[in-house]
Amino acid sequence: ARPESHVDPSLVAALASHGMSASSSRSSAPDLRLVSSRAMIGKSSSQAVFLRLLKMLQHVRDDMNQETYTLASKCMQTYIDAKIPQGEKKEATIVDRRATGLSERTAAHLQGHHTPSSEPASSHQEELESLLSTLQETPAPSRPRAEGVVEPPTSLPIDDAESSEGKPVDVEKIKRDAERCRILIVESLMLPRLSWQLETDELWDVLGKCLVTLGKMGDNRAVLLLQPAVEAFFLVHREDEHTRLEQFLSDETVRAEGKKPSGASGHDDVDGPLSPLAMAASTPMGEHDGLGVPASPSASSLTGLSMNTAKFLKFAETHRTILNQILRQTTTPLSQGPFSVLVNHTRILDFDVKRQHFRHELNRLAEDHVRRRGRDDIGLHIKRESAFEDSYRELRHRSKEEMRGRLYVVFDGEEGQDAGGLLREWYIIVARDIFNPNYALFHTTPGDRVTYMPNPLSYYNSDHLLYFKFVGRFIAKAIFDDKLLDCYFTRSFYKHILGKAVHYSDMAAEDPTFYKSLRSMLEYHLNDLGLELTLSVEVQEFGVTTVRDLVPDGHNIPVTEENKHDYVRLACQEKMTGAIRKQIKAFLEGFYDIIPRPLISIFNEQELELLISGLPTVDIEDLRANTEYVKYNLNSMQIQWFWRALRSFDQAQRAKFLQFVTGTSKVPLHGFSELEGMNGPQKFQIHRDDRSTGRLPCAHTCFNQLDLPPYETYDKLRTMILLAIEECTEGFGLA
Repeated sequence: ARPESHVDPSLVAALASHGMSASSSRSSAPDLRLVSSRAMIGKSSSQAVFLRLLKMLQHVRDDMNQETYTLASKCMQTYIDAKIPQGEKKEATIVDRRATGLSERTAAHLQGHHTPSSEPASSHQEELESLLSTLQETPAPSRPRAEGVVEPPTSLPIDDAESSEGKPVDVEKIKRDAERCRILIVESLMLPRLSWQLETDELWDVLGKCLVTLGKMGDNRAVLLLQPAVEAFFLVHREDEHTRLEQFLSDETVRAEGKKPSGASGHDDVDGPLSPLAMAASTPMGEHDGLGVPASPSASSLTGLSMNTAKFLKFAETHRTILNQILRQTTTPLSQGPFSVLVNHTRILDFDVKRQHFRHELNRLAEDHVRRRGRDDIGLHIKRESAFEDSYRELRHRSKEEMRGRLYVVFDGEEGQDAGGLLREWYIIVARDIFNPNYALFHTTPGDRVTYMPNPLSYYNSDHLLYFKFVGRFIAKAIFDDKLLDCYFTRSFYKHILGKAVHYSDMAAEDPTFYKSLRSMLEYHLNDLGLELTLSVEVQEFGVTTVRDLVPDGHNIPVTEENKHDYVRLACQEKMTGAIRKQIKAFLEGFYDIIPRPLISIFNEQELELLISGLPTVDIEDLRANTEYVKYNLNSMQIQWFWRALRSFDQAQRAKFLQFVTGTSKVPLHGFSELEGMNGPQKFQIHRDDRSTGRLPCAHTCFNQLDLPPYETYDKLRTMILLAIEECTEGFGLA
């Protein structure tokens, strides 16, 4: 039975009364803060006391659950010891977190305490059977499950250890059975999740209403009045070992349906696909939208999640703006405070909050380097005229630990000492040389002739893969040192760095003509287009045309209405991934040497561009002077509202708008009069979209074009533009 709630009713009452008083007119806001702040956030306030009690309770529960996990893990090791021959046990050790899903704390504990037993396997077998029998006599307490998730195993079939002698050992099956053993023990002994035991739903509902009210006050400091209560919510709903337990059960459900469990990705294999696009090629046709690409995960983003995680995500999404305001003003690092759970859900975080967390983690890596190795600065002695080659030779043999140290630059024949200025100049020079056509590493895309992508013909340079690894290190080092580069890459290349899926619409910037033909294929019947294609693509290499199969014997397999979606996916995979697989792999090897992939992946592709190249200065008046209108004019009410909205944006929002309509945040050197499109100079255009005022604005990046519906009010127009540039980075938001 669930215990009765022991939450102080005065806390709920205080929040409720605070919410009612906050809903008064804006003019009463100062009185509200002066009267309520001391009672709301003082050390003796209900919020503060409640938060302290929760922290103490969680510490005690963590220690108790830790003992349970240790017991379960040791029992699982017992099972492995009994089933796997001694020579193969190294690969199945209990401290391998990839196999067990253990927390770092538990894995470290077991690493120091577990030693292989010298006792016969049969004695371990009997010990384990006895323990399981005892546990099964005491059923685990009933717990809430996400819909469709299987219940944990109630028994574990254990075969006779001697029966498998002389037969091949199925290590993976043994590890899975051992995992089931651990789940059975944990499910029986671990304390229920705190969010389930405490009946605090009413409290969180009132808290949500109060946050909405405070958000309307227009004072960013006002939300701090409820920060202790918000911290309490995150503490109660934090991810812990229960989350891993529920993820295992969710994966069991997925496996039962014949699908891959969450986290089963080719990214962990450096020889596997560099983008999930490759895996999309084998996705059943029914799981794709009408354009032949994987259906958006947002439609079912909460499916399969635990009830606790789903509740937390819903709360965080609803109060995203206020949550980011709190995080901007807190002095506790994100990864160490009560909001650390957000590190695994960075979509909720704004770019500046992510960047603050990112810089803190990089500084921690730098401090760890100094603590272990001391300050071993690296001196670069280079010539200006051969800066790229000299830098490559100086840095190629440096370890990744050394690369996280401090660099200083000495230019040959110059007497200047590097106090930071020469290093900045070095970054500028080398960043320019990266795109030197003589190295053949990158080439501009025909879509905008501004952004760069790896050159599939770079193998003309025999050292091209070593150069790509150096370029990856160089760009990561610039990010590590917080130095901005004049480097702008295609969206698909940014996605490869982040380990994200490549969308077929990313082809628009890389090969606009091919992209248009793909859209035509998907939107019309092949017979109407008169196309006769096979599951292959033509590749131009130094003037010679060759045919490359997308599937075995693809040049003999015709493209039909039934398989045209497969053709689109495979063709995009080949052009954006397959043709440059070796180059991307070498680049990422160098990049991840300095910045770990989990850390850089908190950003999306637009934010990564801003992280590398910085926020541009977008001159709204210059953009306005170089804009063309179709079915609108300069005096149209929506156009006046549009420019008013853009003037109200901060620099980060202006940069995202520029990315939305042109594909990059790069501002032309001589202003927007030199904005490039797929056919050469192309000014920014605003077209009237009369289909519906319920639609979001749509961008055509190849033509620097924005389709703007005739919204009825300024507030709606501004809201819809912000929603489009913040949320619709691909799919229906772009064309």
